[in-house]
Amino acid sequence: MKSGKKIAAAMILASSMLAGVVPGMQCAVANAVEITEENLPKFLEKLFRERPELVMDVLRRQSESVLDIAQQGSNMRRLHSLEAQWAADMKVNKTVKTEGRPVMGAPKAKVRIVAFSDFTCHFCQQASKTVDAILQEYGKDVSLVFKNMPLDEKGPANIASAYFVAISQQSEENAWQFYKALFADRDKLIADGEVFLKKTAEGLNVDMKRLAKDVHSKKVTDIIAEDQQDAQKLGIEGTPYFLVNNLVVRGALPLDLFKSAVDMALKNSK
Repeated sequence: MKSGKKIAAAMILASSMLAGVVPGMQCAVANAVEITEENLPKFLEKLFRERPELVMDVLRRQSESVLDIAQQGSNMRRLHSLEAQWAADMKVNKTVKTEGRPVMGAPKAKVRIVAFSDFTCHFCQQASKTVDAILQEYGKDVSLVFKNMPLDEKGPANIASAYFVAISQQSEENAWQFYKALFADRDKLIADGEVFLKKTAEGLNVDMKRLAKDVHSKKVTDIIAEDQQDAQKLGIEGTPYFLVNNLVVRGALPLDLFKSAVDMALKNSK
């Protein structure tokens, strides 16, 4: 938070204490001492020392405003930390295999988001909504590639990845519709497993005979294995994990912070 905002917040806090908590006190103090930027710290220190109960009272009365100020400060600190990390990320080239994977958005977009994700992961589901919003806002400047990182070997996450890759061999459009359907009904995927996957694929008019064959094909198995090898190479320990060109985004970042990564990548794109 900038210095001016800190001072303004402190002035509001002092004013609230004087006017809202102790009626009539503001006028008395104002007549005795004019609160300025220079004497504000000493004034607040004296006030807090002499009347500590005022602090908790004001926090209770102005809880939403105080929380907003605290959150803004937390977000700014987090953004500064991420910007420092991204500046270092740009110096290290990160290459992953994307051949044979469907691309959502313009194939030659200035910024490509590569998502390492798991269809059964709650945070991946949250992050997918953020990425959707970014794709809509940035249009042709941003594209998405999905890399499979199922966190179980025999459960619904692994077979969901196989279905997604197999469907992409038939139609990229159907694959992305399938992707959206899985994240939209993540609970059903976890509960019903392959039954849900088949029903969802049928609803997209997928060639089910070909799908049944492709799901267990070497090509599909190899693509998923390549995705996991890339994840190991990058040292990924959990999902979701994103490469925004060369910038690393870990976890389900809020939209504004994720957009900051996209903006930095766009600024540095050739």
